[in-house]
Amino acid sequence: MTDTTDFGFREVPRDQKASLVRQVFESVAPRYDLMNDLMSLGIHRIWKRIFVNAIGASKRETLLDLAGGTGDIAFGALAGGAKRVILTDVNPAMLEVAQKRALDRGIVDGIDYAVVDAEHIPLPDRSVEKISIAFGLRNCTDKDAVLREARRVLRPGGRFHCLEFSRVEIAPLASIYDTWSFKVLPEIGARVANDRDSYEYLAESIRRFPDQETLCEMMRAAGLERVAHRNLSGGIVAIHTGWRL
Repeated sequence: MTDTTDFGFREVPRDQKASLVRQVFESVAPRYDLMNDLMSLGIHRIWKRIFVNAIGASKRETLLDLAGGTGDIAFGALAGGAKRVILTDVNPAMLEVAQKRALDRGIVDGIDYAVVDAEHIPLPDRSVEKISIAFGLRNCTDKDAVLREARRVLRPGGRFHCLEFSRVEIAPLASIYDTWSFKVLPEIGARVANDRDSYEYLAESIRRFPDQETLCEMMRAAGLERVAHRNLSGGIVAIHTGWRL
Protein backbone atom coordinates (compact mmCIF):
# COMPACT_ATOMS: atom_id res chain seq x y z
CA MET A 1 0.00 0.00 0.00
CA THR A 2 1.42 3.39 -0.99
CA ASP A 3 1.75 6.31 1.41
CA THR A 4 -0.32 8.56 -0.86
CA THR A 5 -3.82 8.44 -2.29
CA ASP A 6 -5.99 10.47 -4.63
CA PHE A 7 -7.81 13.62 -3.62
CA GLY A 8 -9.38 14.55 -6.91
CA PHE A 9 -6.52 14.83 -9.37
CA ARG A 10 -4.01 15.50 -6.60
CA GLU A 11 -1.96 12.94 -4.71
CA VAL A 12 -2.01 13.55 -0.96
CA PRO A 13 -0.69 11.62 2.09
CA ARG A 14 -3.15 8.83 2.95
CA ASP A 15 -3.58 10.08 6.50
CA GLN A 16 -4.68 13.52 5.25
CA LYS A 17 -7.44 12.54 2.81
CA ALA A 18 -10.17 12.00 5.40
CA SER A 19 -9.59 15.47 6.84
CA LEU A 20 -9.59 17.06 3.39
CA VAL A 21 -12.83 15.30 2.42
CA ARG A 22 -14.39 16.35 5.73
CA GLN A 23 -13.55 19.98 4.96
CA VAL A 24 -15.21 19.68 1.55
CA PHE A 25 -18.46 18.37 2.98
CA GLU A 26 -18.50 20.79 5.89
CA SER A 27 -18.33 23.50 3.24
CA VAL A 28 -21.06 22.09 1.00
CA ALA A 29 -23.45 20.75 3.69
CA PRO A 30 -25.69 23.85 4.01
CA ARG A 31 -26.47 23.85 0.27
CA TYR A 32 -25.84 20.21 -0.50
CA ASP A 33 -29.37 19.37 -1.62
CA LEU A 34 -29.76 22.50 -3.72
CA MET A 35 -26.41 21.87 -5.37
CA ASN A 36 -27.34 18.25 -6.12
CA ASP A 37 -30.44 19.49 -7.93
CA LEU A 38 -28.44 22.04 -9.91
CA MET A 39 -25.53 19.74 -10.72
CA SER A 40 -27.68 16.86 -11.94
CA LEU A 41 -30.61 18.91 -13.26
CA GLY A 42 -32.71 17.06 -10.70
CA ILE A 43 -31.90 13.61 -12.12
CA HIS A 44 -30.23 12.52 -8.87
CA ARG A 45 -33.72 12.18 -7.41
CA ILE A 46 -34.62 9.59 -10.05
CA TRP A 47 -31.33 7.72 -9.51
CA LYS A 48 -31.97 7.59 -5.77
CA ARG A 49 -35.56 6.44 -6.24
CA ILE A 50 -34.37 3.59 -8.44
CA PHE A 51 -31.66 2.78 -5.87
CA VAL A 52 -34.10 2.67 -2.96
CA ASN A 53 -36.37 0.36 -4.93
CA ALA A 54 -33.37 -1.87 -5.68
CA ILE A 55 -32.52 -2.05 -1.96
CA GLY A 56 -36.08 -3.11 -1.18
CA ALA A 57 -35.62 -3.17 2.61
CA SER A 58 -38.62 -4.89 4.21
CA LYS A 59 -40.41 -4.65 7.55
CA ARG A 60 -38.15 -7.42 8.86
CA GLU A 61 -34.88 -5.78 7.82
CA THR A 62 -32.45 -3.18 9.17
CA LEU A 63 -30.65 -1.01 6.64
CA LEU A 64 -27.25 0.43 7.48
CA ASP A 65 -26.84 3.53 5.31
CA LEU A 66 -23.16 4.47 5.06
CA ALA A 67 -22.12 7.99 4.04
CA GLY A 68 -25.81 8.77 4.29
CA GLY A 69 -25.38 12.51 3.90
CA THR A 70 -28.58 14.49 4.28
CA GLY A 71 -30.79 11.40 4.43
CA ASP A 72 -32.35 10.83 1.01
CA ILE A 73 -31.70 7.08 0.95
CA ALA A 74 -32.62 6.56 4.60
CA PHE A 75 -35.90 8.45 4.26
CA GLY A 76 -36.75 6.61 1.07
CA ALA A 77 -36.06 3.24 2.67
CA LEU A 78 -38.28 4.05 5.65
CA ALA A 79 -41.07 5.19 3.36
CA GLY A 80 -40.64 1.93 1.43
CA GLY A 81 -41.18 -0.19 4.52
CA ALA A 82 -37.77 -0.77 6.15
CA LYS A 83 -38.05 -1.82 9.80
CA ARG A 84 -35.12 0.31 10.88
CA VAL A 85 -32.47 2.50 9.29
CA ILE A 86 -29.12 3.40 10.82
CA LEU A 87 -28.14 6.63 9.08
CA THR A 88 -24.41 7.22 9.34
CA ASP A 89 -21.90 9.69 7.98
CA VAL A 90 -18.33 10.57 8.88
CA ASN A 91 -19.24 14.25 8.83
CA PRO A 92 -21.34 15.60 11.73
CA ALA A 93 -22.39 18.63 9.66
CA MET A 94 -24.11 16.39 7.13
CA LEU A 95 -25.88 14.42 9.86
CA GLU A 96 -27.13 17.65 11.42
CA VAL A 97 -28.78 18.55 8.12
CA ALA A 98 -30.26 15.04 7.91
CA GLN A 99 -31.72 15.23 11.40
CA LYS A 100 -33.31 18.61 10.70
CA ARG A 101 -34.80 17.31 7.46
CA ALA A 102 -36.18 14.28 9.30
CA LEU A 103 -37.86 16.44 11.92
CA ASP A 104 -39.28 18.70 9.23
CA ARG A 105 -40.83 15.59 7.65
CA GLY A 106 -42.11 14.21 10.94
CA ILE A 107 -39.73 11.23 10.83
CA VAL A 108 -38.96 10.20 14.40
CA ASP A 109 -39.35 6.44 14.74
CA GLY A 110 -37.31 3.74 13.06
CA ILE A 111 -34.18 5.80 12.43
CA ASP A 112 -30.92 6.16 14.34
CA TYR A 113 -28.03 8.52 13.61
CA ALA A 114 -24.33 7.93 14.14
CA VAL A 115 -21.04 9.49 13.12
CA VAL A 116 -19.29 6.54 11.50
CA ASP A 117 -16.17 6.06 9.42
CA ALA A 118 -17.24 3.46 6.85
CA GLU A 119 -13.76 1.92 7.01
CA HIS A 120 -14.32 1.04 10.69
CA ILE A 121 -18.00 0.25 11.28
CA PRO A 122 -18.76 0.00 15.02
CA LEU A 123 -21.27 -2.85 14.68
CA PRO A 124 -20.95 -6.56 15.47
CA ASP A 125 -20.36 -9.17 12.81
CA ARG A 126 -23.49 -10.33 10.97
CA SER A 127 -25.74 -7.66 12.47
CA VAL A 128 -27.73 -6.08 9.58
CA GLU A 129 -29.64 -7.37 6.58
CA LYS A 130 -28.95 -4.56 4.12
CA ILE A 131 -26.18 -1.98 3.58
CA SER A 132 -26.31 1.01 1.26
CA ILE A 133 -23.80 3.65 0.27
CA ALA A 134 -24.79 6.34 -2.24
CA PHE A 135 -22.23 8.73 -3.71
CA GLY A 136 -19.92 8.12 -0.77
CA LEU A 137 -17.55 5.28 -1.60
CA ARG A 138 -15.41 7.42 -3.90
CA ASN A 139 -14.63 9.77 -1.00
CA CYS A 140 -13.28 6.98 1.22
CA THR A 141 -9.53 6.62 1.55
CA ASP A 142 -9.47 2.80 1.70
CA LYS A 143 -12.34 1.59 -0.47
CA ASP A 144 -11.32 -2.04 -0.06
CA ALA A 145 -11.61 -1.67 3.72
CA VAL A 146 -15.14 -0.29 3.34
CA LEU A 147 -16.15 -3.29 1.24
CA ARG A 148 -14.61 -5.74 3.72
CA GLU A 149 -16.37 -4.03 6.61
CA ALA A 150 -19.67 -4.12 4.75
CA ARG A 151 -19.31 -7.84 4.18
CA ARG A 152 -18.38 -8.37 7.84
CA VAL A 153 -21.47 -6.72 9.33
CA LEU A 154 -23.93 -8.24 6.85
CA ARG A 155 -25.92 -11.25 7.99
CA PRO A 156 -25.65 -14.34 5.77
CA GLY A 157 -28.15 -13.72 3.00
CA GLY A 158 -27.69 -9.95 3.38
CA ARG A 159 -26.97 -7.63 0.49
CA PHE A 160 -24.69 -4.66 -0.13
CA HIS A 161 -25.85 -1.88 -2.47
CA CYS A 162 -23.70 0.93 -3.88
CA LEU A 163 -24.87 3.86 -5.99
CA GLU A 164 -21.93 5.79 -7.40
CA PHE A 165 -20.76 7.80 -10.35
CA SER A 166 -19.10 5.53 -12.88
CA ARG A 167 -17.79 5.47 -16.47
CA VAL A 168 -19.97 6.83 -19.26
CA GLU A 169 -20.39 4.09 -21.88
CA ILE A 170 -22.09 6.15 -24.59
CA ALA A 171 -19.38 7.94 -26.57
CA PRO A 172 -21.36 11.03 -27.68
CA LEU A 173 -22.47 11.59 -24.09
CA ALA A 174 -18.93 11.43 -22.69
CA SER A 175 -17.70 14.72 -24.17
CA ILE A 176 -20.86 16.56 -23.12
CA TYR A 177 -20.50 15.13 -19.62
CA ASP A 178 -16.86 16.21 -19.40
CA THR A 179 -17.76 19.77 -20.37
CA TRP A 180 -20.56 19.82 -17.81
CA SER A 181 -18.33 18.39 -15.06
CA PHE A 182 -15.24 20.55 -15.51
CA LYS A 183 -16.64 23.80 -16.89
CA VAL A 184 -20.21 24.17 -15.68
CA LEU A 185 -20.20 22.54 -12.23
CA PRO A 186 -17.32 24.56 -10.75
CA GLU A 187 -18.97 27.73 -12.05
CA ILE A 188 -22.27 26.75 -10.41
CA GLY A 189 -20.37 26.07 -7.18
CA ALA A 190 -18.71 29.46 -7.34
CA ARG A 191 -21.93 31.35 -8.01
CA VAL A 192 -24.40 29.49 -5.78
CA ALA A 193 -22.24 28.20 -2.94
CA ASN A 194 -19.26 30.58 -3.23
CA ASP A 195 -17.07 27.48 -3.33
CA ARG A 196 -15.46 26.60 -6.64
CA ASP A 197 -12.73 24.38 -5.16
CA SER A 198 -15.07 21.89 -3.47
CA TYR A 199 -17.03 21.32 -6.66
CA GLU A 200 -13.86 20.94 -8.69
CA TYR A 201 -12.86 18.21 -6.23
CA LEU A 202 -16.24 16.48 -6.58
CA ALA A 203 -15.90 16.41 -10.38
CA GLU A 204 -12.32 15.16 -10.18
CA SER A 205 -13.16 12.48 -7.62
CA ILE A 206 -15.69 10.99 -10.04
CA ARG A 207 -13.01 10.54 -12.70
CA ARG A 208 -10.65 8.84 -10.25
CA PHE A 209 -13.25 6.31 -9.11
CA PRO A 210 -12.93 2.73 -10.44
CA ASP A 211 -15.03 1.81 -13.47
CA GLN A 212 -17.90 -0.66 -13.34
CA GLU A 213 -15.94 -3.88 -13.81
CA THR A 214 -13.09 -2.81 -11.54
CA LEU A 215 -15.52 -2.14 -8.68
CA CYS A 216 -17.13 -5.53 -9.29
CA GLU A 217 -13.71 -7.17 -8.89
CA MET A 218 -13.03 -5.20 -5.70
CA MET A 219 -16.32 -6.39 -4.24
CA ARG A 220 -15.53 -10.00 -5.07
CA ALA A 221 -12.09 -9.64 -3.51
CA ALA A 222 -13.78 -8.41 -0.31
CA GLY A 223 -15.78 -11.65 -0.15
CA LEU A 224 -19.08 -10.51 -1.63
CA GLU A 225 -20.77 -12.92 -4.03
CA ARG A 226 -23.22 -12.77 -6.93
CA VAL A 227 -21.80 -9.33 -7.69
CA ALA A 228 -23.58 -7.39 -10.43
CA HIS A 229 -23.99 -3.86 -11.68
CA ARG A 230 -26.63 -1.85 -13.51
CA ASN A 231 -25.89 1.33 -15.43
CA LEU A 232 -28.16 4.36 -15.18
CA SER A 233 -28.08 7.30 -17.61
CA GLY A 234 -25.59 5.61 -19.91
CA GLY A 235 -23.13 4.82 -17.12
CA ILE A 236 -22.98 8.28 -15.56
CA VAL A 237 -23.92 6.36 -12.43
CA ALA A 238 -24.17 2.67 -11.67
CA ILE A 239 -25.76 0.50 -9.01
CA HIS A 240 -23.49 -2.29 -7.76
CA THR A 241 -24.82 -5.12 -5.62
CA GLY A 242 -23.28 -8.09 -3.85
CA TRP A 243 -24.45 -10.71 -1.37
CA ARG A 244 -22.98 -12.23 1.74
CA LEU A 245 -23.84 -15.91 1.32
